[in-house]
Amino acid sequence: MTVDIRVIRAGQMYRYFFRETVVGDGRRPARTPLRAAQEQAGVPAGRWMGRGLAALGLAPGEEVTEAQLRNLFGERGRHPYADRIEADRLAAGDSPKKAFKAGALGRRVTVTGVDFVFRPQPTIYLLWAFGDEETRRVIEAAHERAIERVLEWIEDEVAVIRYGKDGIYRVRPPGGLVAARFRHYEARSGRPLLHDHLLLSVKGQRLDGKWGSIHTTALHENTVAASALYNELVAAEVCEALGLATEPRIVTPGRRSVMEIAGVPHELIRWTARRSDQIAACMEDLEHEYVTAVDDDGDLKFLPVVSERARAKMNQIAARKTRPPKQKTQPLAQLRAWWKVSAILTSGVAADVINSLLEHARAAAAAIRARVAAVVDVALAAVDVTATVFVMNEGGRFHRRHLLAEARRHLALVLRGRRRDPGLDEEIVAAAISTHCLDISEPKTMIGLLADYRLYTARWSLSDLPARPRMPTPAPDPDRQPPTDPGEPAAPRPPGQDVGEWEIPRIPLQYERAVLAGAVVREKLRTTTVTAVRGRAYDVVAHQQAAMPEQLLPPEPADPEHDGQEPKAGRGEAIDMTALRALRESRTDVEALDLTADRLRRLQDAFVKVGDNSRVRSDRHPAEQTDANAVRPTRPVRPDGQQAHRSQEPGPHRGREAGH
Repeated sequence: MTVDIRVIRAGQMYRYFFRETVVGDGRRPARTPLRAAQEQAGVPAGRWMGRGLAALGLAPGEEVTEAQLRNLFGERGRHPYADRIEADRLAAGDSPKKAFKAGALGRRVTVTGVDFVFRPQPTIYLLWAFGDEETRRVIEAAHERAIERVLEWIEDEVAVIRYGKDGIYRVRPPGGLVAARFRHYEARSGRPLLHDHLLLSVKGQRLDGKWGSIHTTALHENTVAASALYNELVAAEVCEALGLATEPRIVTPGRRSVMEIAGVPHELIRWTARRSDQIAACMEDLEHEYVTAVDDDGDLKFLPVVSERARAKMNQIAARKTRPPKQKTQPLAQLRAWWKVSAILTSGVAADVINSLLEHARAAAAAIRARVAAVVDVALAAVDVTATVFVMNEGGRFHRRHLLAEARRHLALVLRGRRRDPGLDEEIVAAAISTHCLDISEPKTMIGLLADYRLYTARWSLSDLPARPRMPTPAPDPDRQPPTDPGEPAAPRPPGQDVGEWEIPRIPLQYERAVLAGAVVREKLRTTTVTAVRGRAYDVVAHQQAAMPEQLLPPEPADPEHDGQEPKAGRGEAIDMTALRALRESRTDVEALDLTADRLRRLQDAFVKVGDNSRVRSDRHPAEQTDANAVRPTRPVRPDGQQAHRSQEPGPHRGREAGH
């Protein structure tokens, strides 16, 4: 994720933010005023954000002062101008107790806020680090606007104030929230990392004018959806302003791809990933200790296969063990000069590529825009989103926020950096809930009746999906490797290989199964609806190609029998056969999974009902299968962000004209 969240508590935790976070993660000298420390560190002053500023006498973009921070976040949630308010009330004759209470925002709290950290994808901040001043300003402006949009979404859809006995009543803060934003330029390793800390106060005003506390659990629960929204917004604005496009890249095998700016070499991302390399090296040692640890009786303490949950915990341990101390901050101009020289000397990328990185990215974007058209099919997107969320969540149960986060990721994958229509993510979620989800909520409290906490599952049986391999429990042997195939004995250690060089077996990641589930559903829909509504198959192909990575779109070799000409398709055969052949011959994620034919058959049978229901609906409404409605309208998006008109009847060469 590109958005992290951490709780701010009054006391020691607040003092950490007050000493370091507000001055660019450097060490603030003792007795140095805040603004002077920020100037020495070369970082800009903090700025206030949020619709709740008016109730506190603040304005958006106003500079954050030291006293305001101390009152709002350090003094257990007091008014930013509490000192002035208290002095005025004392001068008016109020008692000290009454004057102190006048400067408070409701009850005193221990958790005074949360720290949201927003950072764009690596390829975006690499363009920011190596580009000219205009490129830097464009990216920073897009970064700031994306943060503003995410904060607005949190104010409107996420933040709630709990009140009443046990917090049974919930209300959105009608006046909005208050946040202080601080800009940072580099990571602990000294490499470029544009990111902002958004210190969000938990104080919000209710309709009756009283001040309450924001429920921080809701903020934690929606962090993934906020991260997906931020990624989508910042990438779309950067791509539109600079003429770029995004492409999916596999960073970790078995995990979902990430959307990066096309044309930026991956070697530059590796150059910035010094911390990732250190964590990965430490992870290998931790995994070996995990699978070889024994108790006092000589039995294995843990399972000899590293589960996804255990891997996540070990990743946190490795991050803490390899965390370097913070360095002295430097002005941005000096940092950018150092970064470029360091990248030229150590990244392995040619100097001319680094110096003209924006031009390379624009050339790659032109190739992508000419080859891949962005087609958003809401019905098929609902299938992808539901199948992925269904498999990724434990027990196949999920909430609406999980669908929303996945819908935003899906749109970022399909649109390739283009803007989308407002509310399209909500439209996909509504289609997924109404078509492919079952409401299994059994509310025992008031919270269970809220729309955000309704519990759903897919209309498919989880038992029909490929099961995880059963954990083996062989006896430990220092001279034998852990088994790579569950159920088989451990293999002898290869000669000359140390214990720490063993390849630790891992449980297949859930995302691999999610990709497989979505592919089976889409294939079943395509095969069962081609005969009933032939135009629908063209939409399926267009959707598939728009979402496929570039390496899965090889050019079709010329057929000598047809002299390289495309087969002509009439009204009844409105299918791009070239795209179908490329899609069928390209390597899919199914080949990367160790699944038996029986498991694949069981998985495919689990989704037969989806195609059967589609055929039944088409038989009930034969009039809808006329030529006028043969092709379901989709949402092609032009580079200017407007919806393009799409003909109801694709011609013989429609696929080539659409960029497929």
